[in-house]
Amino acid sequence: MDLNTIWFLLIAVLYVGFFLLEGFDFGVGILLPFLGRDDTRRRMILNSIGPHWDGNEVWLLTAGGATFAAFPHWYATMFSGFYLPFLLLLVALIIRGVAFEFRSKDADPRWRALWDGCAFVGSLVPSFLLGVAFANLVRGVPIDAAMNYVGGFWNLLNPYALLGGLACTLVFTLHGAIFLSLKTAGELAADAQRAALRIWPLAALALLGYFGATYFATDLLTKLGIDPGVVPVGMAAAILVTGWLVRTRQMGWAFAMTALSIASSIAIVFMILYPRVMISSLNPAWSLTIYNAASGATTLRVMTTVALFLVPLVLVYQAWSYWVFRKRIEPRPESLTY
Repeated sequence: MDLNTIWFLLIAVLYVGFFLLEGFDFGVGILLPFLGRDDTRRRMILNSIGPHWDGNEVWLLTAGGATFAAFPHWYATMFSGFYLPFLLLLVALIIRGVAFEFRSKDADPRWRALWDGCAFVGSLVPSFLLGVAFANLVRGVPIDAAMNYVGGFWNLLNPYALLGGLACTLVFTLHGAIFLSLKTAGELAADAQRAALRIWPLAALALLGYFGATYFATDLLTKLGIDPGVVPVGMAAAILVTGWLVRTRQMGWAFAMTALSIASSIAIVFMILYPRVMISSLNPAWSLTIYNAASGATTLRVMTTVALFLVPLVLVYQAWSYWVFRKRIEPRPESLTY
């Protein structure tokens, strides 16, 4: 296995980590106006992700930085072609972060309602845009022989990509509801479990429908054949069994199953791409690959050495932070930060 493949796999792992962790993070934000019937409940919801949301976003920054360093042509083509969606994504993430920090600065209900709305929008918009972006990566976008994106904004809003955005949003919302049921106590935890039960059929239908559409919108059939393989079957089985686990109140296992379905979905994206990193819909020969889009061998060797040292430290630190803040959030206003 050469360094190009290793860095392709590492970037895939970074995106899996981001979608797993920020997935329930975004889902909690989306559920805020629906489960937060009063200020105490809204504070409980925000405190459930308060210690983690900024750390979870680091996975996206790291994935972007790794892409820039290891595959600069991929970074340049993707970020220039997807400029407007990524700008909207960045603005939404900024608004979301500001909302978490500002809402507790004033007890005025109108002030808190404003920032609660921003937290909701800042969670919903990125969830949808990320699904749209990854769907376009596997579907293919107009890229010319010079590695330039030559399409427009509306090329990205095709039916397949919109379905990907919808599936991503619903699965994140389900993931967040299950997380809330595990992280909070009392009536809110019970309401989150009931919300997960209502969301699950929609999320399962959207995700399975998106995977079915992938056979027609991409070259998945050529790459994997009629037999979908272990990873796609695992994704489908995980999202289907989630509903039964939620119904029987096995929420820990349900959370593991939504995590598996998300991880499998991202794995399928990178399985379709490899060895490409961006697919040209104009001419397959113009697609960007892990070789023509990569940095030099020296750069990849230095990056690999640094990553072998730093990545385990980051993983240990983040695991420790989740362990420290593992207790359920109780409905006691005096103990709530946000």
